[in-house]
Amino acid sequence: MDKAKTKKTVGIIVDIAMYGLLLAQMLYVFTGNTVHEVLGIAFFVCLVVHIFFKRKWYATLFNGTKKPVPRRIFNISTVLLMLCCITLMISSMGVSRLIFPWFRALGSSDLHKYLATAVLALSVFHGGMRGYIRAKKKKKAGIFIALGTIAAASVGLALVPYLNRHFKLVDISLNETVDGEKVQLSEKPLVVYFTRVGNTDFDEDVDAVSGASLLLADGELMGSNQLLAEMIKNAAGCETKAITVTGKKYPSSYGSTVSVSLKELRKDARPEIEPIDISGYNSVILVYPLWCGTVPMPVATFLESCDLSGKRLYLVATQGSSGFGSSTRDIRKMAKGADVEEVMSIYCDDIPYSMERLVKWLKEAFN
Repeated sequence: MDKAKTKKTVGIIVDIAMYGLLLAQMLYVFTGNTVHEVLGIAFFVCLVVHIFFKRKWYATLFNGTKKPVPRRIFNISTVLLMLCCITLMISSMGVSRLIFPWFRALGSSDLHKYLATAVLALSVFHGGMRGYIRAKKKKKAGIFIALGTIAAASVGLALVPYLNRHFKLVDISLNETVDGEKVQLSEKPLVVYFTRVGNTDFDEDVDAVSGASLLLADGELMGSNQLLAEMIKNAAGCETKAITVTGKKYPSSYGSTVSVSLKELRKDARPEIEPIDISGYNSVILVYPLWCGTVPMPVATFLESCDLSGKRLYLVATQGSSGFGSSTRDIRKMAKGADVEEVMSIYCDDIPYSMERLVKWLKEAFN
């Protein structure tokens, strides 16, 4: 085999490997963090090899302005793909917990997730356009490109969150997870949290497969938001109180809980909860999950049943999508007279690793 054929064969193998590695990265729910980071390094090594093989073509990328429309679309997709890959590489280092734990630039799991989805979708589009340029049956090729790109985007935006909620098992050592720097605060806030544990009639054989809500702490079922409350308690000695419904509990199944929460939201329900006395505190840290893009209705009950006027209310939201949703706006309406401040929105995967962020914020906010 001559040198040109060898180079072409290696190039094809590298390209296939990149697609395979991207898909494997999307299945981190099953591979775990260590394998995820190692495969990430492998992907970027393959990308460097790919660019090296195509270096002469890249040098002519911006030459000429009268190229056919498909070629121009292909070139634009190439530029976008390279920009996303570079940003993804920086983001990957930022969220690394094994290989680059010291690197913090673009260290957002939300951003990392969406960048990975963009790279996968653009890669499929990029490869499809290359085939389209050479294809004889343009219409059929165009349909395949559209369907492939939509399918690739769906993997990151729909399939991965679904797998994360229904198949991911989180198992931690409680002492190791909440252990960290101690903070002396000038004023200690009350930490109020809502979580599924204590508010759900779990089946006897339930396991912690909902990464956004549940985990195993030393083999015992624990709510993710309770873990965050324990982190703050351990760091600053704050008192914690759980929002607990007194009526009918939520169902064991995650999907059924979503259905119930949707019904409550549509009815603007206010489930009864055990009273929480906040009178001795000037500030409250509220830790809550995003349900249907806003606060769970028992949290709404808490906010409207307590006198929060003149108090500072700090928000820590946990979620499997992004941001605070509409929760901040809704909370400001419910917590009359409170000074409401967004603290952090924590992606479900990052919950067990949030101690350092919480300590840093506590230092800045209360000292």
